[in-house]
Amino acid sequence: MFKDNLVSLRKLHDMTQEDLADIVGVTRQAVAKWESGETVPDLEKSRAIANAFGVTIDDLINHEPTDNLGLGIAPRGKHLFGIVTVGDKGQIVIPAKARKIFEINPGDSLVVLGDEGTGIALMKSDGFLKMADKIRRGR
Repeated sequence: MFKDNLVSLRKLHDMTQEDLADIVGVTRQAVAKWESGETVPDLEKSRAIANAFGVTIDDLINHEPTDNLGLGIAPRGKHLFGIVTVGDKGQIVIPAKARKIFEINPGDSLVVLGDEGTGIALMKSDGFLKMADKIRRGR
């Protein structure tokens, strides 16, 4: 969990233990103890680590490699919710975590956007219409 996430993020960002220690304001030995699981950082240091890597404290501490297909911790505000299967009539089930984070409720209308190069995206229609109105007004 935490110790594995810390090592993974540090290596992903091409940092040494010394580099991370300098950013967080601790010794290299403190980082080594966190990575070995001997100790854990306090909340202030955890926040500094999460900020250094652009992830949430929750993901830093609780992320499991299986959470997003083994791709590592997503940057703060970015999500990979998993794989869904398209039904016979083209229907999909939006994962519960996605519905919760984006406040999608039964009866909500969604706009389906597409880019032939990157794929399909969903957006709540009220947010899309507000954005389109601002564009039309030139704001």
